Amino acid sequence: MVGPAARACGVDRDVRRDFPTGIFRFTLVPVSSWITGDVFARAYVRWLEIQRSVAFIKDQLQSFPDGPIRADVGPLKPDHLVVSLAEGWRGEICHVALTDGHGRFSRYKIVDPSFHNWMGLAMALRDQQISDFPVCNKSFNLSYCGHDL
Repeated sequence: MVGPAARACGVDRDVRRDFPTGIFRFTLVPVSSWITGDVFARAYVRWLEIQRSVAFIKDQLQSFPDGPIRADVGPLKPDHLVVSLAEGWRGEICHVALTDGHGRFSRYKIVDPSFHNWMGLAMALRDQQISDFPVCNKSFNLSYCGHDL
């Protein structure tokens, strides 16, 4: 599992800390986690994330850097493969891009966090009453269509 669902089970993993890019190279957002892996843990981790996100935003608003807010990136390199991870609100989002010999996208694949967390929901529901399904399902808050972006 990834994201808040994984961290609610005690998994100490967050893309912002483990693979820092951009502002996260200079500013650390504490990893919010709990160990019980139940509905309460998922709600508590989300609450912690909200508290820490508000503090992060307030801190960043106090220290805006000078300079342009946008920079041109230039053309894509031909025949290259790029893998990028970002921490979305449901967890890790993986982008994979492949360019052709002319520097145009030939393939682009995105794997959203729900793809990984559906199995976690299935495991959380093992040997449980059917009446537990709605609350457990909503505590994972997964995307049915696979578009967590």
